[in-house]
Amino acid sequence: MILPTLDYEQNLWRNNFKYVCGIDEVGRGCFAGPVVVGTVIFSPDCILPEGIADSKLLKPSRRKLLAKKIKECAISWAIAEIPVSKINKFGIGKATQMAFRKVIKNLKVRPDFVLIDAFYIKHLSRKYQKALKNGDKICTSIAAASIIAKVYRDELMKKLHRKFPNYGFSKHKGYGTKFHQEAIKKFGLSKIHRTSFNLEKFLVSS
Repeated sequence: MILPTLDYEQNLWRNNFKYVCGIDEVGRGCFAGPVVVGTVIFSPDCILPEGIADSKLLKPSRRKLLAKKIKECAISWAIAEIPVSKINKFGIGKATQMAFRKVIKNLKVRPDFVLIDAFYIKHLSRKYQKALKNGDKICTSIAAASIIAKVYRDELMKKLHRKFPNYGFSKHKGYGTKFHQEAIKKFGLSKIHRTSFNLEKFLVSS
């Protein structure tokens, strides 16, 4: 596994950007549940936990341990979620942008610069942000943000599984697996499904 580096952060620190935050979203492509965004700010002299990587490449137990250590050594970190009701009202694109802006406001420290996976944040000057393709694989701060966001959202989906046990949320976390599609056909849509995703196509026609 090729691990991400602090190359982008170090370049920004050298250019007097003291508080550099990494941002990543989790759950954008799910059929159900909120979209969640995480952000992390490290200091230049922070001793980082070993093994920070794209959250999708890590085992759940490893993600959970890393999330705890990341929070302990970060200058600041934050989570933001946008519920299904807003995803259905505004669409996933706008909802994700809302989450990006919300997570920055949730930080205790105002960032000087934002590194973000794939997307630019609307209504934030391009001079103070950089969207990185595969950012969670190449940038440590973004990878760390992906880890804390994934751990948070996975735990949330496990809790939702207890409310809606027919759909298997504890296993697939709301993604459109074959099991999930079959469950929608059998039980219909729950109130936490994203109707804006046109999931009616998985329902059995009468």
